[in-house]
Amino acid sequence: MKISDVMTKNVETVSADQTAQDAAKFMLRAEAGSIPVCDGDRVLGMITDRDIAVRGIAEGRGPDTPVRDLMSDGIICAREDDDVRDIAAKMSDAQVRRLPVLDSNDRLVGIVSLGDLSRETDGASAAQALEGVSQRGGAHEQ
Repeated sequence: MKISDVMTKNVETVSADQTAQDAAKFMLRAEAGSIPVCDGDRVLGMITDRDIAVRGIAEGRGPDTPVRDLMSDGIICAREDDDVRDIAAKMSDAQVRRLPVLDSNDRLVGIVSLGDLSRETDGASAAQALEGVSQRGGAHEQ
């Protein structure tokens, strides 16, 4: 099964110029812990609730801090034609709960989460990804 079969297609994003408060409002409204940071349909990074709460507060930053100052860049992405099992392994290895999904032109076309994997597959792929995500020591909380 391909990632395009299970991903969430309507993805809200924030720009690097928006504020941490804008990103946090989206996360609250969407009950999500992260949001892609984009320039148009190009992914620049991700910002998580942890980036805002831990990194931002630890550095003494306020709600008007630009997203670019708190986001994680160099993030791992999936391709829409990737196999679900391969992406579950990638999520496990990187210890992340969500991956932006790009098309062949590197444009954002969706996002895949552990929830998507568990709802849309037999559960084995989600279990594989969750196993890695649950371990300590991930690079970032995407």
